[in-house]
Parts: sequence; C-alpha cells; structure tokens
Amino acid sequence: MSGDSLADDLTRRTQNAPPELLSRTFFFVCAALSIATTIGLIVLLTTEAAKFFTFSAQLVGVEGETATLVEFLTGTVWQPTSGQFGVLALVTATLMVMIGSSVIALPLGVGTAIYLSEYASPRVRSILKPGLEILAGIPTVVYGFFAIIYITPMLQPFVPGLGTFNMLSACIVVGIMIIPMVASISEDAMSAVPEELRQAGYGMGATKFEVSTDIVVPSALSGIFSSFILALSRAIGETMAVTIAAGSTAQFLNPFNPATYTERALPMTAAMIKLIGGDVTGGGIAYRSVFAIGITLFVITLAMNVISDYVAQRYREEY
Repeated sequence: MSGDSLADDLTRRTQNAPPELLSRTFFFVCAALSIATTIGLIVLLTTEAAKFFTFSAQLVGVEGETATLVEFLTGTVWQPTSGQFGVLALVTATLMVMIGSSVIALPLGVGTAIYLSEYASPRVRSILKPGLEILAGIPTVVYGFFAIIYITPMLQPFVPGLGTFNMLSACIVVGIMIIPMVASISEDAMSAVPEELRQAGYGMGATKFEVSTDIVVPSALSGIFSSFILALSRAIGETMAVTIAAGSTAQFLNPFNPATYTERALPMTAAMIKLIGGDVTGGGIAYRSVFAIGITLFVITLAMNVISDYVAQRYREEY
C-alpha cells in the first residue's frame, strides 16, 4: 500500500468532519485567490498594453496616437513628451543594473553560503545568517540614499567624472541588496547535500576546500542557480533604490562597456514611476506606454523564471 493510499485510509473517517471541511475550504480559497489575482494582473497588463500599439489599439476600441511594435522594440530614444518610445533605452539600463549587481552579489553570495554551510560552527551560523537576512528587510529607499550619500562620494576619488547620479552606485547598492537572497537560498541548497557525500570525500583524502568546491557546490548546483535567477529578477524589478541612485535620464548605453556605468540612466521600473508621477494624462499614449513597459518587464522576468525551472530540473540531484 502506497503512502498516499495509507493516508487516505487513515483520514477517510474524518475528512468530512466540520473542522476538516472548514480548513480545506479556507486553503482552497487562498489558492484560488492567488491564481485569480495573477490572472487578473496579466489580463489587465495585456489589455492596457494593447491600447498602446498600433496593430492592437483598434481591436480594443482605442483611437488616436499609437506606437508601432517595431518602433517600440528597436527605438533607442525614450522621450514620451516628444512621441519617441524606444524601449531599448530603458532595457539597456535595466540590463546594466542586472549585470553590475550580479558581478557583486553572485560571488559574494556563494562565498558566504559556502562559509555558512561548510566552515561556520552552528553557533556562528545561528548569529550570522539572521544578521545577513536583516539586509533584506531594510527599505529600499534607504539603500538609495545610502548610495548617493556614501557610495558615490567614496567612488568619486577613484572614478574621474563620476556624477552624483550614476549607474555604478546603483549597481553596487542593488548588489548589496540581493546578497542575502543568493546566500540564504544557496546555503539551504548546500545544507541539503547528504553528509555521506562529504564523508566520502574526506575518506578519499580531500581537504575541506576540495570537498566544498568539488562535491558540495556541484551537488547543490540547481539550488544555487535558482538563487541566481531569483536574485537577478529582484535586481531587474528593483525600483526605488535605482531611481534615487541612477538618476532619471533615459539614454541608450552599451551595458557591456564599463565606461558607461559612470553615466546616469533610467531603467524600466524607474521610467514607470517617472511617468505615473509626472503630468501624463490618463488614457493618453504616454500613460498607456507604462503598461507597454510593464508587459516587457513581465516577459523578461517570465523568461528568466522559465530558464531557472529548466536548469533546476536539468541539474537536480536526487538522493
């Protein structure tokens, strides 16, 4: 008899009791509400974004100024006041935040996870891990002011021409923000690696460093990679800290050129805040462009989550 069948037999007599029905209904409502909220947000985003594009505006009964999909996806100038809606100017700034913050957060986060999992004593781990996770609870607006008050002045003597608002400070502060996510999830994955694998490594004469890097990290690779994707998704979606630290100038920059990180820029999330907080009128093309940016951001994040799931399934180790 399987475990599920045994559980069904043991709970059959009580499954229709009032407390069981009540708890089952409550959990079903929670699950249904979550799914309904997700579907509602996707429908809202899609229908509102459809009013922005030329090919779909008439289908949803919108007349007036619109933008073509080609202009939106390939344009490099974002100036809603003059009718220029090239989202690449915003996408490149978002990629810069993702790349710059990952350079800081991924190695530091994995290194921290290895120390907590393999080197730290239980007492040290019980102190360091909650302390590290406090970083995740600090309001992002504080990180933004931390960037312009402390990080930028510290960088200016070493980076000539670095202005108050720049992408470098934004990347550093977002990298600091996502370190706890990388470290915590990676440490959980490493701790789940069976102790027998470590003992086998030690039995073969391996050092602690060799066991950590050659056995534990490869065995926890799917969890570590998932932490990368989740952290980078957080970096892409970060708004307040980036808005404060990077400024609000939309310009097309090469995210793979280190020199461009001294420039100010406007990521997608910050552009949405700027539009909503500005003088755009409800129903106008500038207002509708907020939803076009939103669905672009949604597609990028969804693609990253799909890749994360694939990699997690591909490299998952079952013991």
